[in-house]
Amino acid sequence: MRTVLSIGVDAIAYGMVLFVITIGLSLTMGLMRIVNLAHGAFAMVGGYVASYATRSLGLDYAAAIAIAVAATVVIAAPIERLLYRPIYGAKDALPQVLMTIGITFCVVGIANFVFGPTLKTIPLPPSLSQPVDLGFRSIAGHRLFVIAAGSAIALGLWLLIERTEFGIKLRAAVDDTAMAAALGVRTQTIYTLSFALAVALAAFGGVIGAEMLPVEPYYALRYMVTFLVVVSVGGAGSIWGALCACLLLGAIDTSARYLVPDLGEFFFYFAVLAIVCFFPRGLFGRAP
Repeated sequence: MRTVLSIGVDAIAYGMVLFVITIGLSLTMGLMRIVNLAHGAFAMVGGYVASYATRSLGLDYAAAIAIAVAATVVIAAPIERLLYRPIYGAKDALPQVLMTIGITFCVVGIANFVFGPTLKTIPLPPSLSQPVDLGFRSIAGHRLFVIAAGSAIALGLWLLIERTEFGIKLRAAVDDTAMAAALGVRTQTIYTLSFALAVALAAFGGVIGAEMLPVEPYYALRYMVTFLVVVSVGGAGSIWGALCACLLLGAIDTSARYLVPDLGEFFFYFAVLAIVCFFPRGLFGRAP
């Protein structure tokens, strides 16, 4: 029983890391119709900035998170203006795929040149690094923080998309851009703010998830497929779909690593194939 509970806690923590990073990708793919394969690159940038802020500037963990998120959004702003904006609403996904893969390779190359080809760590404060006794095992406080952060983000995003004027305008711009613009909705501004939110979430996830998804020179390429398949399983654009997919796949992957470590990620991708066979649009995907 203790083994089951231990696997469960680790699975939830891992699933929440995947959720925080990939929910921005789910929103851009499902609501903005952008196949953004550079999403992991923005998570990588956030991790690198946070590592530099803590190790070189001596800032604390909270300040490093704030600086990493802000810096990543600032870096992404001109990229969005020059490269992403012209392809909003494009029916052909191939230019999006090629462009965002190109951005990923550029970010990887720049990161290697500026910071060097070494693993980057982000020191945790004592409050998050100290173990917390759960009765059946001790777990680092950081993992509980990740679980709480993921839960708060899920609820906050649902309220933003479903219960605010911004969410109404975003959904209107997605359903019919021309009509929304004719009714006075500033669609370009809505898209820009949505993109900034997705980038900010990626950077935040890259920082708080560095303990489980280490920040290293080829982070953006190593986890590109993982992030993409998680969104596909959950259903692009669905907040609760992304959360369920991350928790389910996190449980499968963590259980396999505990029980049959020699098989690596086999069960993770086998589960992805099985789910997609039965749910072609994802668990909570909607017909276009």
